[in-house]
Amino acid sequence: MTGRLDRIGLLAVPALGFLAAIYALPLAMLLAKSVQTAEGFSLAEYRAFFADDYNIRVLARTLRVAALTTLLAFVIAYPTAFAMSRAKGIWLTVFLVALVLPMSLGVVVKAFAWSILFRANGVLNSILMGIGMTERPVRMLFTETALIVGAANVFLPFMVLPIYSVVRQLDTRLPEAAASLGATPWFRFTRVTLPLTLPGVVAGSAFVFSMSVSMYVIPSLIVGERQQNLSMLIARSFLYLRNEALGSTIAAILLAIAIAVVLLSGWLATRLGARR
Repeated sequence: MTGRLDRIGLLAVPALGFLAAIYALPLAMLLAKSVQTAEGFSLAEYRAFFADDYNIRVLARTLRVAALTTLLAFVIAYPTAFAMSRAKGIWLTVFLVALVLPMSLGVVVKAFAWSILFRANGVLNSILMGIGMTERPVRMLFTETALIVGAANVFLPFMVLPIYSVVRQLDTRLPEAAASLGATPWFRFTRVTLPLTLPGVVAGSAFVFSMSVSMYVIPSLIVGERQQNLSMLIARSFLYLRNEALGSTIAAILLAIAIAVVLLSGWLATRLGARR
């Protein structure tokens, strides 16, 4: 039996070799570049990055935008997931199509569409001036708010689907039982519904935050070079400054953030699973 399992395991060797050559080796070379100097191993690039106030501001902005994008996506996705769980027939199909169909479009298309909406002569400003809410165009494009709204829209399906997969498995009798015992709607939500749906919330938040913290195309089209994030700083280091060591260092920091998010979400999922 053991020999058979060993032979089956050999079937994975080509795939593992491919992944190692395509992903692991370039990643190892990138990380090595961040600690490699003419004198040998050194953390000078990391010290220089964290000693620069501009880099710290970019790092803080990146984390803030990712956190606010995740929060906005959660606020929209949570009631949407419940509406989908209660929809049946054609309405469920409409929900799923409206949610999944935009995922077939490229990120560039969706980000560029938002940049058109946020323009001074765009649809949003035309509506605001048409109903008399403002006399002149409101500056929307090239703002952090526009970036958060656009990013939340692009990443929304990755928040809705994990929550929906958990919500549809909930026993609807539990809130009813709590209500029969005199629990208020707020108590039923905070003590019954929300704790049971937290695994989906954690998974969706991990997806959205990881993608938001590393996005490049969306901020490039919506805010441009005025408000850079870590991904844009990496591109500038490699493409314009020709500073591979700095670009590798920032990439390693971004990778560390992504790994931390995955580990934290896994730990939270384990804790929540143990409590259920």
